Amino acid sequence: MREIPTPLTIEVDLPADLDQFRLPEAVAARLQNLLDRQDGGQPLSPSERGEAEGLVHLAEFLALLRRRAERVAP
Repeated sequence: MREIPTPLTIEVDLPADLDQFRLPEAVAARLQNLLDRQDGGQPLSPSERGEAEGLVHLAEFLALLRRRAERVAP
């Protein structure tokens, strides 16, 4: 028998400053450096590629949180 997924609701206290839903400056700079190197034709090591992919996913997640927070902000 197939199990039916149960919805999960998580309540999060949103910070007053929605800019907090961004990568820290140093982390964003590291991601930009990796992407610039890759765009410039310099191959990334497997470790660097994994780091860049993880940071892109994190940046996308934070952007999603920011957009949702903007929708529900008073």
